[in-house]
Amino acid sequence: MSADIPVSPATAVSADEEGLAESFWAVARRLRHLSRQTLEPWQVNPGQARALGVLTRHGALRLSALAEHLRIAPRSATEVVDGLQERGLVARRPDPADRRATLVTPTDEGVRVAAAIRAARHAEAERLFGGLSPVDRAHLARILRTLRD
Repeated sequence: MSADIPVSPATAVSADEEGLAESFWAVARRLRHLSRQTLEPWQVNPGQARALGVLTRHGALRLSALAEHLRIAPRSATEVVDGLQERGLVARRPDPADRRATLVTPTDEGVRVAAAIRAARHAEAERLFGGLSPVDRAHLARILRTLRD
């Protein structure tokens, strides 16, 4: 019966876009699930892992600067840092340039855990994207950068 219904180019594009969006969201869900599994050994969530990565790359930062790097509200950055501090992965200290401000810095354990997380995430990405040819990986990277920006 549906074979009798004409399909306009607009209808076909809409169906393709819906399929593309659904595929994109399915991959995003899979990535989130894999990320949570990968982070389980260190008992950190994805937001905490991102914050720890920023701190190990940039060094000591004020909470406001960390929030900007993470593109989250300062209050949310405080909660992320609280969780990392409870685990002994970061420490807070007064900013020598402004004693009213606080710097957050990774501890030695935080640096070690961040390196282990980077290695685990690299291995996770290799498993996920390993089936793609180098050309397909380059195209996907270009497309994702375009969508991100």
